[in-house]
Amino acid sequence: MIVTRTEDGIIERLRRGMGRMVPQIGSYGGELDDDLGIAINRFPAAWVTFGGITKTEPTGTSRQKFKATGQFVVMVGDRNVRCEDAGRRGGAGPNEIGSYSLVYAVRRLLSGQDLDLPIDPLQPGRVRTLFNTRARDGAFSVFACEFQTAWIEAALPHGHWPSPTYPAEPGQPTDPTDPNGPSTPVDPSRPGSTTDADVLFAIYGGELATPAPVWLRTGLNYHLTPDDGIADARDIIPTRSKP
Repeated sequence: MIVTRTEDGIIERLRRGMGRMVPQIGSYGGELDDDLGIAINRFPAAWVTFGGITKTEPTGTSRQKFKATGQFVVMVGDRNVRCEDAGRRGGAGPNEIGSYSLVYAVRRLLSGQDLDLPIDPLQPGRVRTLFNTRARDGAFSVFACEFQTAWIEAALPHGHWPSPTYPAEPGQPTDPTDPNGPSTPVDPSRPGSTTDADVLFAIYGGELATPAPVWLRTGLNYHLTPDDGIADARDIIPTRSKP
């Protein structure tokens, strides 16, 4: 799914770009909610989460496609045992980067990037303060950096059911009309071997559409004028390559 792929793309780019700035970059799993003390001891750190879809609008003339606008949030935090100011601004040592520098690095690395995915380039938004306080063993601060992007979602035709497919294997009949490339009907026993997000319905036993017949060839008839109703020449054009 595009949300998962985008979140993973953000994490991977931050891991590669931030280097040793933070030892921990991952998907947010409630670290700041469940046990804040443990999270603070692991600072500096960065977490990525999906912030929801803020807008969906029809696009194109078919009215079967929608442009979804979504938000992703990168949370960064740092601590300093000396003072609150150093936790935000950084200190003299290499391990005192400061949360302000982390905010800059995140926005610098992600703004304008599409992560090689079918999404609009990430647009930077607000930076919100989540924590800026002192604890028993030092001061810490956490900021949330918001980014917005958009992608296209296709609706099912009225009354239809999902029909997920797998990439075709050598020797199998294929459907060359599939917009995702030559494909074969889904096999629920092979989870994870397709990029079609609709495989979700097959894995969990949802109702599926009967796959369309495989389009093997196209026939063309040529009529010269004056036309007597009988084709003067014919062509058969294969629509898939031989295995």
